[in-house]
Amino acid sequence: MSAKDTDSLPQSAPALPGAHSLFTPESFLPALTEALADIAEPREIRARTVAILAQARSSAMADIAAGFMSHPRAARETVRAIASLTDATVTAIHHVATTILHPLLNPTDAERLAVLAIGGYGRAEMAPQSDVDLLFLTPWKVSGWAESVVESMLYMLWDLKLKIGQSTRSIDDCLRLGAGDITIRTSLLEHRLICGHAAAAETLRDRLWSELFDKTVPEFIEAKLAERAARHRRQGGQRYVLEPNVKEGKGGLRDLQTLYWIAKYIHRVDRAVELVGLGFFTREEHLTFWQAEDFLWAVRCHLHLIAGRPQDQLTFDMQVEVARRMGYRDLGGRRAVEIFMQDYFLHATKVGELTRVFLVALEARHLYRAPIMNLLFQRRRRVRAGFRVDRGRLTYADERQFLSDPLNILRLFEEALRTGILIHPDAMRAVTANLEMIDDRMRSDPEAVRIFLDLLLKHGNPERSLRRMNELGVLAAFIPEFAPVVAMMQFNVYHHYTVDEHLIQCVAALAAIERGEDAEDLPVVSKIMKGKVNRRVIYLAVLLHDIGKGRAEDHSILGARLARRICTRFGLPADEIETIEWLIRNHLLMSDVAQKRDIADPRTLRDFAKAVKTTKRLDMLLVLTVCDIRGVGPGTWNNWKAMLLRKLHQETKLALENGLEELNRDKRIGEAKRSLRHLLTAKGWEPRAIKAELGRHYDNYWPGLPTETQYVFAQMLKDLGDDEIRTDLHPDTDRDATRAAFVLADHPGIFSRMAGALALVGANIVDARTYTTKDGFATAVFWLQDADGHPYAADRLPRLRTMIQRTLKGEIVAREALAGRDKPKKREAAFRFPTHITFDNEASDVYTVIEVDTRDRPGLLYDLTRTLADNHIQIASAVIATFGAQVVDTFYVKDMFGLKLHQQQRREALEKRLRQAIKEGVERAERAERPLGGTF
Repeated sequence: MSAKDTDSLPQSAPALPGAHSLFTPESFLPALTEALADIAEPREIRARTVAILAQARSSAMADIAAGFMSHPRAARETVRAIASLTDATVTAIHHVATTILHPLLNPTDAERLAVLAIGGYGRAEMAPQSDVDLLFLTPWKVSGWAESVVESMLYMLWDLKLKIGQSTRSIDDCLRLGAGDITIRTSLLEHRLICGHAAAAETLRDRLWSELFDKTVPEFIEAKLAERAARHRRQGGQRYVLEPNVKEGKGGLRDLQTLYWIAKYIHRVDRAVELVGLGFFTREEHLTFWQAEDFLWAVRCHLHLIAGRPQDQLTFDMQVEVARRMGYRDLGGRRAVEIFMQDYFLHATKVGELTRVFLVALEARHLYRAPIMNLLFQRRRRVRAGFRVDRGRLTYADERQFLSDPLNILRLFEEALRTGILIHPDAMRAVTANLEMIDDRMRSDPEAVRIFLDLLLKHGNPERSLRRMNELGVLAAFIPEFAPVVAMMQFNVYHHYTVDEHLIQCVAALAAIERGEDAEDLPVVSKIMKGKVNRRVIYLAVLLHDIGKGRAEDHSILGARLARRICTRFGLPADEIETIEWLIRNHLLMSDVAQKRDIADPRTLRDFAKAVKTTKRLDMLLVLTVCDIRGVGPGTWNNWKAMLLRKLHQETKLALENGLEELNRDKRIGEAKRSLRHLLTAKGWEPRAIKAELGRHYDNYWPGLPTETQYVFAQMLKDLGDDEIRTDLHPDTDRDATRAAFVLADHPGIFSRMAGALALVGANIVDARTYTTKDGFATAVFWLQDADGHPYAADRLPRLRTMIQRTLKGEIVAREALAGRDKPKKREAAFRFPTHITFDNEASDVYTVIEVDTRDRPGLLYDLTRTLADNHIQIASAVIATFGAQVVDTFYVKDMFGLKLHQQQRREALEKRLRQAIKEGVERAERAERPLGGTF
């Protein structure tokens, strides 16, 4: 039967899954037998069978894929169609093996063979690249004939490039192995006869239930739940992992399957809908189960079709394509991928709720006992009237009475937080089913507001109640302005959490500061929180600072407006509302100034002090900024950011307390010279040498560097030859960075050559300063971090120094060498980072500030600084702020005459050249091969 032969077989509409004649064995198998009739050689029979089936499968799979693409969320039909296609394939191969290759006219009972699907295939659920798990079952010991049949079948299945998981066992083997291994037992739970000896399959089913399953229910439940917990730990333990595993992750398909396995093990159910009749779920909860399962299967099928291989992790690059295939579109300032991922996380959250409901139903049947460790280490506390403790968890005493007063919903969370007792799933179920009770009247009820604010302020760990309230929909019901950010993903590499989880993480960070847990790492904010700070204002500002996200309008401005509405509804005093509104509108200000501006420039500090106005606001803004950064995700906060914020806070506080005249350039120059004079004297320098060193530098050198760095330069400049390059590399653990200081003869483009040298060794530059001495030497200092955001280890410094020296001497050309390193990682390619370039002549008294906001890459700083040098622009300092795959490079510059860039035409021409440099760098990277070596 050739390709033409398969085309001539009867078919229905080709776009419908399952339309191919392969699905109709009554017609397909006789045609297959006829096509093999004239072949005698077994090898050729197998080869012809594989060729015919490969053609038929390809055509049928194309039909299934076409049907799925025309209805891209109809996963249920698709996974069943793929399972049916696999059934048809296995049936055809079994037919060839048993009737043509190894015919047996009168088989004995011992020569019977059944072919069973097990695991997910046994459930008749298969993604496009799922494994085919088969059990070749014999009544007793495996006969020679059965071995031959199995061998021939496997060869043909492998030749079809199917991923086969297989075992050949007797019924006794299945029972023995299933008793000792939970994984085998689970796969046997879902066995399904495909073809062969039906009586053997029936015997296996009967004996499994009577001899194994019915006797080991508690053991199986415990094992499956332990397996689930271990799987969650492996996947990161968070439901809101931004690159979730659709199959294995928290709230994924495996969690739903675990519920189904347990229910089937206990009650022999074949479909999830049967759980309604058994009292595990309500009809609404079953609908939630059904919708979540359909959505997750659709995502998994699209992943497999896009990748062409088993792919279950929803990586950033895959998210964009899956969202497009599932019909999501950009809307209201949000990308399609963000809307898609919000739906994903909402479904994952609902899977968690279903699990809780299911487990409490098991407990009620005394089939499972939840751990109650939370009570073992706590003094038993009496619960208030209207509540009781059931099996170690808090619930209502009487459901009707509980639901008679909407405030009881908030009181439940208050009581749980007060006593430290976990909430019972029955109570959670009652809350989620009655969220409509939280109406406008309750939202402005003073008692409701009191309870909510007490949850935030009174018990020391507000994140616990906030997270549970959020998962159950209470937080969004009580504060409707919060609802749009629930499960809202931020599609970038910087944010580790969804917006709602980020806000709760920020509150957790604030509570930890207040408990004194971070006093050593965060001395300034810890002191502020111990002082006379308005806790209600700061907690509400932290909780609400990002609620304006996801809309076209600036989220800080919209968030401030929404916060005013919420706080007015809460009945807060006018001055508190004004402060909360100001904090939210300006919640990025301190971070931006600290990370994107030169805070040694008096103008920067003066402008920031004018914006903040009072030390009270300054203190609160620092606390909010620290919590915001620490709530982004692990590793985002470091000593470098801590140092910048502490310095900005300290300098601004002095200015606000003593007057803005404190921020005087001449005064700062005098103080810096005095500090260096004292240090040089202490180090034994001669008065004449000290005078020469203090007179060697222009005024801009003095305010911008710490005294210890100026001392390093003084040492390095001693007896420096005209052709000599000196470097000093020093780990600066207080700043989480390595300080790289250079002195050499000054010439145009020196900054870009150093930037190129550092990029070639894989260093991330976080700050840089360059100055020229009056006698023609360049003094430049860079603060560097390794790929993990830390100072370079001491044993890496010699190689780092050698590479830098070679590049500065021109032995390595940075431009060409960097191209291969600039290629964006595949998973980050889907992020959009449009380039923004701004020129600001008001941000500094002396310099023009150029800010370039674009996609980060190792060679970017080199390309930008080289372009500035080629256009005769002098760089005094550069501040680099990285946010995941995005970077903001800020340059303080003058023209060749030492003036600001006043001419608009000049600025426009320079912007055009900078954009061109960015574009050419990206194009070079796309053409280049990645380097084989790593970083130093």
